[in-house]
Amino acid sequence: MLHEGTARDFDGWRSLVSDSFVPLATEPQRRGGFTGRISARDYDAVVMSHIAADPHAVLRTPELIGRGSDDYFKVSLQLSGHGLLIQDGREVALAPGTLAIYDTSRPYTLSFDAAFSSYVMMFPQSRVTLPADAVGQLTATAIGADHSLGEVVTGVIAQAGTMLPGLTRSVGVRLAGNVVDLLTTVMVDELSTTAEAVDERARLRAEVIAHIDAHLADPQLGPQTIAAAHFMSVRALHQLFEGHESVAGEIRRRRIERCRSDLADPLQAHVPVAAIGARWGFGDPAHFSRVFRRAVGQPPAVYRRTVLDEVRVR
Repeated sequence: MLHEGTARDFDGWRSLVSDSFVPLATEPQRRGGFTGRISARDYDAVVMSHIAADPHAVLRTPELIGRGSDDYFKVSLQLSGHGLLIQDGREVALAPGTLAIYDTSRPYTLSFDAAFSSYVMMFPQSRVTLPADAVGQLTATAIGADHSLGEVVTGVIAQAGTMLPGLTRSVGVRLAGNVVDLLTTVMVDELSTTAEAVDERARLRAEVIAHIDAHLADPQLGPQTIAAAHFMSVRALHQLFEGHESVAGEIRRRRIERCRSDLADPLQAHVPVAAIGARWGFGDPAHFSRVFRRAVGQPPAVYRRTVLDEVRVR
């Protein structure tokens, strides 16, 4: 997906913002004219956007959240100007070079009192191998501000934002995925050193999810094998996931994400659909097709054809 638009007044900006991201309310910060521009590209559910606009505020309200949408994390890298991000009872000042994360499944406010520009990456929460409640400890904070890894990821996002529009889709998808992985690494580093470290339950759940990611290709992966690998009972494992996606659901969702990525990759167009399913633990092609269709809305072969046709049109 390529989405570019320029608004010459605030009514146009309201539509442009909600079309580019999840539904958001917008408020002007001053009277008079308004201009803003968004350039957004979708790299297999990882959306990289460049935003430049006059002063305004955006709000993700409980009402908008209640209308239903997928849960995403958004990471903002401030390029110029200053702003303020408020979420989960915290707030962080956004100055050039500040990297901050926020969660679309909970209310937040972003306000800018002068013209600004920023890069924003939006990606499904399932792409992060950390529990959402752990990441919730980092919302509305300056990610990596006190760590050398933060400088690395800030530079990578800035360079990726410049490079991605000129790359082929297949290379862009890989680069965008790598940036999300690097962001996850920075969040792990932040959580391991902050005074508000993840509690033991969340830490253990994060270990289990990392184990799931490392063994997705194993068709035998399931609650029994995971519990055994972590020296706990299956019952204790299920209790660990209470209030979250079930263990089986977590495995299934992450396998589907990997399959979607491979099916959308033009460099893998020659690989049979069934082989991609088997690569990520779906040994039965019919079962793979049913599960994929339930999750994505299309059978895997149709999804691949649709995505690759879009790439060829470009």
